[in-house]
Amino acid sequence: MLSPSDTDPGSVTVLHAVQPGDGGVARVVVDLVRVQRAAGLRVAVACPPGTDLSAAARAEGAEVHDWRAGCDPGPALVRETASLARLVRAVGPDLVHAHSAKAGLCARLVVRGRIPTVYQPHAWSFEAVRGRPPRSPGAGSGSAPAGPTGSSA
Repeated sequence: MLSPSDTDPGSVTVLHAVQPGDGGVARVVVDLVRVQRAAGLRVAVACPPGTDLSAAARAEGAEVHDWRAGCDPGPALVRETASLARLVRAVGPDLVHAHSAKAGLCARLVVRGRIPTVYQPHAWSFEAVRGRPPRSPGAGSGSAPAGPTGSSA
């Protein structure tokens, strides 16, 4: 493995695979693009077209590639994964950073360990759809809440 001093930053390419293209995920990706571009890295972003992310990443100097992917798994997964595979081949990244569930699934299917990959879930899908699981019956019953030291009052 090369140390950072052995590598010209301009020769390192990071591909961010992102679905969704708005909200907190977009803000995190734009911040990463800004820092990575300032460090001299080549940065590409694959994301849904026409989103806040696509415009902001482009404004920060990233190469932006349209990647149409919905958030739900299903029959479209095959098309979405094939589309991301074409983008990975075209960009030729040294690192793939996948953001959220769908991008994480598609990216890992595409690279299969051939390219270093970071998966950042940002949130868990089951919480977005249903909220947190209910507390089990009796959880916390019969005891006082923990005090400032962590002990029961």
